[in-house]
Amino acid sequence: MTKRITPFWRQHRPLPYRWISLFCVVVLLVLSCSPRNLPTRATDRITLGSTAKIRTIDPADAYELFPATLLYNMGERLYTYDLETTTLTPQLATALPDISEDGLTYTMPLREGVLFHDGTPFNAEAMAFSLQRFIQNGGQPSFLLSEPIADIKATGDYELTITLKQPFAALPALLTFFGACAVSPQAYTIGPGQFKPKSFVGTGPYRLVEYGSDFIRMDVFEQYWGEKPANQGINLQLLSTPANLFNQFRTGAIDVGYQGLETDQIQQLQTESEKTGWQVIEAQGNAVTHMVLNVKQPPLDQVEIRRAIALLIDRPLIRERVYQGQAEPLYSLIPSTFQEAQPVFQTQYGDGNVAQARQLLTQAGYSAQKPLTLDLWYPSNYVARRLVANLMKAFVEERSQGILKLKLNGVESTVGNNSLSKGIYPAYLVNWYPDFFDPDTYIQPFLSCAKGDEQTGCQEGASQSLGSFYFNREINELIEQQRQTQDVQERQQVLAKIQAQLAIDIPYIPLIQRKEYAFSGPDIDGVQITKTQQFPLWTIRKS
Repeated sequence: MTKRITPFWRQHRPLPYRWISLFCVVVLLVLSCSPRNLPTRATDRITLGSTAKIRTIDPADAYELFPATLLYNMGERLYTYDLETTTLTPQLATALPDISEDGLTYTMPLREGVLFHDGTPFNAEAMAFSLQRFIQNGGQPSFLLSEPIADIKATGDYELTITLKQPFAALPALLTFFGACAVSPQAYTIGPGQFKPKSFVGTGPYRLVEYGSDFIRMDVFEQYWGEKPANQGINLQLLSTPANLFNQFRTGAIDVGYQGLETDQIQQLQTESEKTGWQVIEAQGNAVTHMVLNVKQPPLDQVEIRRAIALLIDRPLIRERVYQGQAEPLYSLIPSTFQEAQPVFQTQYGDGNVAQARQLLTQAGYSAQKPLTLDLWYPSNYVARRLVANLMKAFVEERSQGILKLKLNGVESTVGNNSLSKGIYPAYLVNWYPDFFDPDTYIQPFLSCAKGDEQTGCQEGASQSLGSFYFNREINELIEQQRQTQDVQERQQVLAKIQAQLAIDIPYIPLIQRKEYAFSGPDIDGVQITKTQQFPLWTIRKS
């Protein structure tokens, strides 16, 4: 988007001055070039390119990936993670919380001398206001805090107390969620639906100065309490297609490319990096892909059939054929970025145990003459999952020798995801992005059930929402146990039991854990994707 400027040579001046003025303007235009972001190349501002579509940056309503990046860099929360490790550290709090004996009350001392971008002082009342607004305004992620939290109040000028409905050991990790950031009480209001999708006033190292449909400008907040960014600000170019992002980076029109490149484009940039000097930033991602199995719908109500399917899955083949190495095989609901992850599906089923799979299918009464045909649904608007579905169809039918056939059905992702709870899909390929960095975000939303029994399955709860309808009373108890215990070793043991039972019951089959990529030009340093999947902009600098 280019601003319209009235040329100054159109003013009434003597003719020589008009030609001199015109010459100067032409020189300036040649030096600056036409793209909006290129004039910043002579400064220490960073131009970041992405194909992200941003619905809102209001922290009480934002629930998408790229707004998370913006709010992470413009806002601050009570707690965050060290950039080099997965260590939880205070941010607007000054220490980890003091927890009552019953595990219900968390008291946190807060940082003094912090200002919001509009100059309003930060204190406990402002932090309480921000979290109460997150809950009461009723945005998409509001349930994250409304479900576990009973009360939030300032118990001192710089002391915040949170009371829980029941013990939840992962609360400090939950408070790192990008939307749980402090916002200025002078700039926002509390009330259902009272959102500001195109503005943000927080306490972070950058302040928002321009918000457009294809361009966002963030300047350094000069009154920031912490260490200043290594650059003078960020220009964000929101590009329409992966091809545009790819070409803008290759031509040097943007400094950094992040989120939005296709698999083949990533591979090409990796290949060309050796001769161009481009830097490839690669990190193990926390986004995962699972195959959901409806355990109450025949024939998947037979665990032997679910085990046969698990035995036929070839994750390394999916990794190479679909993702071209830009992913890793996943053998549990919990990805390998967590030390609590147990590769139970690798131990129990491996990758393509064909003989055992055929034996289970034959014992269940199926054969090449009387095959089992299973409907597999996938989001048709996601290329990767469509390719995964087609590859699975090919190798399942070949390796089962025609005993098991997959009938593929595509559905638009919004429709598909919203229909999972209705029980109409026997099998579905689902992507999962964690809300915060804790194993609970991969366990409770998949396996927990609030109402049901072993005969009828889950009638109300998390597993019903995700379409597996799985109910296991012992698993429900173990989930609550791991949520409540503060002992790290005890929690790991409980999570190990849950994962072991998952491999026995198989309501889901883990498939792939994708990698994350960013690319930067040869004159750019400090680009990183942290172990907790954050993308700090303040560390980026021109060398």
